[in-house]
Amino acid sequence: MSATAQVPPETGSRVAPATGRLARLARLLVARRRLTLLLVGLVAVVAAVAGGGVEGMLSSGGYTPQSAESVAADRLLAQRFHAGAPDLILVAGAPGGVSQTAARQAGLALTEQAGRTRGVVYARSYWSTGDPTLRSRDGRTALVLVKLAGNEDAAYHRAHDLAPVLGGRHGPLDVGITGLSQVNSEAEDQSSKDLTRAEVLAAPLTLLILLAAFGSLPAALLPVLVGLAAVLATYAMLAGLAQVTSVSVFALNITTALGFGLAVDYSLFLISRYREELAAGRDVTEAIAAALRTAGRTVLFSALTVALSMAALLVFPLYFLRSLAYAGVLVVLLAAMAALVVLPPMLAVIGHRIDRWDVFAPIRRRLPGARGPEQGVWHRTAMVVMRRPVAVGGVVAVVLVALALPFLQARFALMDDRVLPRHSDAQVAANVVRDQFREAQTSPDVVVLPDLDAAAQRGSLAAYARRLSLVPHTVRVDCAAGGFTAGRRVAGAAAGYLAPRGKGTWLSVLSDVDPSSAAGERHARDVRAVSAPAPGPVLVGGAAATQVDTKDVLADRLPWAGGVIAASMLVLLFLFSGSVVIPVKQLALNMLSLTASFGAMVYVFQDGRLKWLVGDFVSTGRLEVTVPILMFCVAFGLSMDYSVFLLSRIREEYLATGDTTRAVAVGLERTGRLITAAALVVATVLGALATSQLSILKLLGAGLALAVVVDATLVRGLLVPALMRLLGRHNWWAPGPLRRLHRKVGLTDS
Repeated sequence: MSATAQVPPETGSRVAPATGRLARLARLLVARRRLTLLLVGLVAVVAAVAGGGVEGMLSSGGYTPQSAESVAADRLLAQRFHAGAPDLILVAGAPGGVSQTAARQAGLALTEQAGRTRGVVYARSYWSTGDPTLRSRDGRTALVLVKLAGNEDAAYHRAHDLAPVLGGRHGPLDVGITGLSQVNSEAEDQSSKDLTRAEVLAAPLTLLILLAAFGSLPAALLPVLVGLAAVLATYAMLAGLAQVTSVSVFALNITTALGFGLAVDYSLFLISRYREELAAGRDVTEAIAAALRTAGRTVLFSALTVALSMAALLVFPLYFLRSLAYAGVLVVLLAAMAALVVLPPMLAVIGHRIDRWDVFAPIRRRLPGARGPEQGVWHRTAMVVMRRPVAVGGVVAVVLVALALPFLQARFALMDDRVLPRHSDAQVAANVVRDQFREAQTSPDVVVLPDLDAAAQRGSLAAYARRLSLVPHTVRVDCAAGGFTAGRRVAGAAAGYLAPRGKGTWLSVLSDVDPSSAAGERHARDVRAVSAPAPGPVLVGGAAATQVDTKDVLADRLPWAGGVIAASMLVLLFLFSGSVVIPVKQLALNMLSLTASFGAMVYVFQDGRLKWLVGDFVSTGRLEVTVPILMFCVAFGLSMDYSVFLLSRIREEYLATGDTTRAVAVGLERTGRLITAAALVVATVLGALATSQLSILKLLGAGLALAVVVDATLVRGLLVPALMRLLGRHNWWAPGPLRRLHRKVGLTDS
């Protein structure tokens, strides 16, 4: 990379013109700046219109693999038996008791109204079935269970329409609604409100950070404008993506924050380099060309690394993660494109006025210290660290590993109503169900025998049900052969367990454990273990089985995701640096930068300690199972993002001097302030998600913000200089064949 930026302007030397494809692109954009800005404006307007209704196009759910056995069981229950776990649970309260005549009549009418609604598979209640488990212990509340047709997304949309009709007052009944579909519906509404709050909070804070970093108002405003352009493009991109695949509603919050933060970061680095090139004696056009030739190349490479890290989510067969992969890859590339295409013509229009209106100039004039690359705070920090690399690096590494230790106690579960705020309707109703209806069969394990002729094999079915009733923590098994408890038949055959037409039957296996707990998972596995002597092929479903299947799939695919990230980063960093040592070292450092976040996940969000730092939420003692994976891929990409910017300046200085120690100190001095500002911007934008009322977004926002801050300070400021000093010239080592390969295919701008 060029080292021309280090020529002081007072020498009067002519600076050679920047060369390469990016430099030529910069000159073209500058020459056609009015046309380019006009086209950008038109595209922004079109994007705003196209993405205006994106919130209504997104989907809720997608946290379970659709190929899982449990999902197939639930699908068969709904289609063939008109059964299965309810999607909506109506919690109807009557102060005078649910058995009174008026309450009974209202309850029956409510059940019939729900049952005859289009898209409802079944609706049954205490009043229609007489099931005592659907009445509370105090007799003042009863449940109506509603199963909706279609997949998770269709059920969610149906619930969104039904809730206003079925909830509220029905004669003497006051009806609240909960259930997975209602939770998804309320989560979508809340995420929309949270997105607005996060945007309002992040934009002015970002501008203040940029003002502190640049001093100049124009230099601070330009990245914000580029970031807003990236957000508009993100909205349009999500709207288009939603036309071809299901896209999670949370993609809007996450990708908007990611796109805005990265676009601002990339612009920050380009503007900083542009100012350096102006100070080195270049004119405006050549300064822009040189900035794109150097920092622009790094922006492209950085965007590629973040995009590949996000692409690793594609290995997981959950559309929540896959849609975030599609959206994440596109938004990262959009952010880079916005910075590289929108910024050059803006800089050309502003020219030398980039440094006007320096609002922090009076403060800086009072601060001691010089401005040279060897006299700043980051240079001095690097030199102090490199004098004692073992001590400093060892202490920091031990601290980071210690912060990660709580993650060894992590427990995982699927999202439920407690992701919502405490006062949400779905959580209030769900708390009533948990407290008053412990025996209600709202989420039993189910065993489907799709090919069994229950009438002809009733004896085999009864024997199988007896074996299931002996599984530890099983309270009761109900099927077409009767009800069984502890191996004994306690009730006659019940209706509804046979297929209306043809073969097939199912069994309800009620347990006394929470289906989202470890005990619930063990119970589901134990039920499946009994399937071997079953009178035919079986499918085991239910909430606990779904959680088991989801966790098993994620655990099975996790090594593949890690392999994709590791392989792509190793290859790209080799192509960027020509070294085989630096890629391995950066992978290790990136892992360390995530440790504090993963420890905080457990300490704060699982165990509920210090949760006042991020606002109130319901601590369930478990983490949503997909969040650590999502956080790992996003945070790993962002960590590599800052690694690339620091490494590019270190390598540039090393190629000019051959002195690793000087290269590290100067590289850190030239990028330390920028990386800190960039990290603060991204931490602010992502941290704004922590103000969300949804605990899943709160966890993601707080965890990612912490990871970015740790990476930009402890890792880049202390561990990188320590390791670079210890390895010395070996940092740049590669075997002869790979050195020759790098000379042929290494990443350059020419």
